[in-house]
Amino acid sequence: MAEIGATLREARMRARVDVSEIEAQTKIRAKYLRALENEEWDLLPGPTFVRSFLRTYAQALDLDDKSLVDEYRLLYEQPNELEHQPVMSPPRRAQPRSGPSRVRPSRGYAIAVGVVGVLIVLLLVGLLSGKGGGSSSTRTSHSSAPESHKRTRGASSATSSTGSRRAGTAGRVALSLQPSGPVYVCLIGDNGRKAIPGVIIQPPYTPVTYHATRFTITLGNNAVTMYVDGKAMTVPPSSKPIGYSITSGGRHTLAPGQLPTCG
Repeated sequence: MAEIGATLREARMRARVDVSEIEAQTKIRAKYLRALENEEWDLLPGPTFVRSFLRTYAQALDLDDKSLVDEYRLLYEQPNELEHQPVMSPPRRAQPRSGPSRVRPSRGYAIAVGVVGVLIVLLLVGLLSGKGGGSSSTRTSHSSAPESHKRTRGASSATSSTGSRRAGTAGRVALSLQPSGPVYVCLIGDNGRKAIPGVIIQPPYTPVTYHATRFTITLGNNAVTMYVDGKAMTVPPSSKPIGYSITSGGRHTLAPGQLPTCG
């Protein structure tokens, strides 16, 4: 099979297209396109970007991008140790034992039974002592006590529920992206979840809103607008990949060695 760089160069020359035209079409800098044609892999940001740039360049020239990417992986990438580890199925959850379930009486039912018992005792005492009026007054006092207790418990439960909802949403941030051209995106949310797993997005594109307490993101260029909690944030031009950490406290630029990868 012909070399990767030679295949790209010959296809571009047959199409009579200049590197600058490919740069305008793919939003990939000309120096990276020349590095692909010359197979100067050290001049490119890394294997993840090489595969992404190679795929985009091949598609722009109507070449088989999958074959070129597979050839690059075979010739120039070291196999990932994780790829050779067997995939283990998740542990099965223990099934609950079948059998008759025991239904416990509700708290309200127990209170009602207790109140009825107290009323019966008071009635008997009143009949024996000949003070029926006193027993009626006592009966009214005790019957109102459970209702007051229920109202107190209900207010406490509502307050606890409201506090739990507020605590559950505190610190979360909403993020969506709107590309203005082809742009490589690797977006990672909570617990290392890959929301956008290292792919190129481009118009037309329907934005998706993601939620997490913290995002980390790598962008291949600045052809994208970020919306953080509904606020638009642009990305400054850069000749290298751009990375950010995004929380409810704002957006912070990452150092080159801290950029997340989805490869």
